[in-house]
Amino acid sequence: MTAAGCRFRQILPAMLCTIMLCACSKPPAQALGTLEYDRITLPAVVAERIVAIDVHEGERVSAGQQLLQLNPAQTRAGLAAAEALVQQQKEALAELLNGPRVEDIAQARATLAAAQSQARESRAYDQRLLALKKRNYVSVDDLDRARAAAGSADGQVAQARAALDKLLHGNRPEQIAQARAALASALAQADADRVLLGKLQVIAPRAGVIDSLPYRLGDQAPVGAPLAILLVGEAPYARIYVPEQQRANVHVGDKLKVFVTGRAQPYTGRVRMLRSEPAFTPYYALIGDDASRLSYLAEVSLGKDAADLPAGLPVRVEFAESSR
Repeated sequence: MTAAGCRFRQILPAMLCTIMLCACSKPPAQALGTLEYDRITLPAVVAERIVAIDVHEGERVSAGQQLLQLNPAQTRAGLAAAEALVQQQKEALAELLNGPRVEDIAQARATLAAAQSQARESRAYDQRLLALKKRNYVSVDDLDRARAAAGSADGQVAQARAALDKLLHGNRPEQIAQARAALASALAQADADRVLLGKLQVIAPRAGVIDSLPYRLGDQAPVGAPLAILLVGEAPYARIYVPEQQRANVHVGDKLKVFVTGRAQPYTGRVRMLRSEPAFTPYYALIGDDASRLSYLAEVSLGKDAADLPAGLPVRVEFAESSR
C-alpha cells in the first residue's frame, strides 16, 4: 500500500465522525417576518381643500419641511374675528379700571341739584296749598296732587343721589373680574385659531420618507383623515413572529442574526420589543410544525448599515443557543 493510501486510512475515521456529527446537528431555530419602519400619520385638522402639495411619494424629507398646504381663507377670517374680540374686551376692561369720567360725575351732580331744587319747590307748593285748605280756598284733590308731586320729587332726588354715589364709588371688583375673564377667554380663542392656522401648513415632524399621500391637489379630506404618512427612523427594524417553543429563550436586548432576502451577509439586530401575549400569525410566518403553535410578535432593531433597506422585504431571524 502506498504512503497516500495509508494516510487516507488514517484520516478516514475522523472524516466519518465529522460527517455524522453534521448530519445529526439540528438547524438553528428561526422566525420569519418583514422589514418595517416607524410610521407617522399626519391627519387633517379641518375639512379644507388641498391647495398645494410640495412633495411626492418616496421622497426623503427633513424635519420641519412643508409637505402640503390646506386652504387658509376661512381660518384666517376666524382668527381676525377672534383678534377683534380681544381688542374689544381689552377696551372694556380698561374702561372699568379707569372708572367714570369727570364729566359723568359733574352731570350726575347737576342732575341731583336739579332734582333737589324741584323737590324744594314741590314741598313749598304743598305747604301753600295746605294753608289755603284750612281756609277752604282749595279742594282736597288739589292738595293730594301737590303732595304726590312733592313725593315724586323726593324720589327723583334719591335716584339722582344714588346715581352719583355709584359713580363716586367706582366699579365693583366682580365686574372687573368678569372683564378679565372675558379677555382671557378671547385671548385663548385667538391663540387656538392661530395654532389652527399654522396647522394648515402640514409640516414633517421628523426626517423620513414619504410613504403615502392619499389625497391629491384639490381634494377636501374630512377631519382626521391622513394627509401624509411618513416612514421615519435611521434604519428599518424586523417585525418577526417568535415560535412558541422559542419564546422562553428570547429576551429584550438579545442579539440576533437577521437574514434579508437579496442580501448575502446577515445583519446584526437586537430585540427591542417582545409581546407577552400571542398574536395572530401571518401565513408567511408558519413553518412546518410551527403552524399548529402560537407565535409572539417581536421587533428587532437594526444598525445604520441597514439604512438603505426598503420596507416590506422578507427577513429570517436565527436564534442561537444563547442569545445574550
